[in-house]
Parts: sequence; C-alpha cells; structure tokens
Amino acid sequence: WEAELAHVEFAVQEVPEAEELADDSSPLPLARVVPGSADPRNPGRPATPARIVVYRRPLMARAEDDDELSDLVFGVVVEEFASVLGLDPETIDPGYREGFD
Repeated sequence: WEAELAHVEFAVQEVPEAEELADDSSPLPLARVVPGSADPRNPGRPATPARIVVYRRPLMARAEDDDELSDLVFGVVVEEFASVLGLDPETIDPGYREGFD
C-alpha cells in the first residue's frame, strides 16, 4: 500500500473536537478521516492530502494493556485507511478483526 499511503498524512490528537462529541447517542470516536482536496492544476496530485487522525486518550482508555492498545490502534488505522480508499478493511488487512468501534 506504499503508493496509496504516500498521499495520506497521519496525526495523533489527545481527544476529539467538541463538535464530534455533541451527539451523546454515538460512541466516543477513536479516530477520524479529514478528506483531502484535489489540485485543480495537477489532477493526479492532492492539493491537501487526506489525514487520518487517531485520538490518544480514547484509545488508551479502551485498551487493557500495551498489546491490546497496539492491536486497537492497528485496527482503527486499517478501518480509517480503508475508508479513505473506499475499500473494505479486509482488503487492506486480510486478518482484520471487526469490533474496534
């Protein structure tokens, strides 16, 4: 996935933005995708790349230990990367396990 990842930025944020927490009926988000935008002068390149933002504190609160945290972060990144590409997570990682949300 090297070519596909070349135009994706990754970021870590402590907690979600306040507007992401406004809906109490949804679970606490663990990550989000900030869509990129196309460069009108060069259609094959993004003007701003897509960004996958993971939330450190919600991820740490969900995990029991470092191994579980590692698995959780990996699963969340697979889900968000699949979302960026419009693919199923199983296409990105055939060993993907559901249940990270």
